[in-house]
Amino acid sequence: MVVQQISDAELEIMKIVWGNPQKVTLFPYIMDGLAARGRPCQKNTLIVLLSRLMNKGFLSAKKIGRRNEYTTLISETEYQTAQTKNFLDKIYEGNAKGLVSNLILGDLLTDEEYEELKKLLEKEKP
Repeated sequence: MVVQQISDAELEIMKIVWGNPQKVTLFPYIMDGLAARGRPCQKNTLIVLLSRLMNKGFLSAKKIGRRNEYTTLISETEYQTAQTKNFLDKIYEGNAKGLVSNLILGDLLTDEEYEELKKLLEKEKP
């Protein structure tokens, strides 16, 4: 699956939608979520960003009366995996060892993260 790039503003919206425990997300929920994150947005700007996310295949909208109900088409995990692969290919030429080495040698992991990563690496692959 090819996942398109999205802007930082679009990602903020998707984080709100992904974090919604409900199956569908309404416009006011997104507006409130952006405000709570310190990123208030004008109504028209949000409409444009939601439209872009639909065009990129991240969201679908179902019109119920005068409101849209938004549903995710790409999970947060799918997006993270695609972006990680893109980053790995772009920065490390697909070499995961280079990334992990940089995280460890660059002292970019907490002790807890290092131990968790170590345990993951020691597990057998299915």
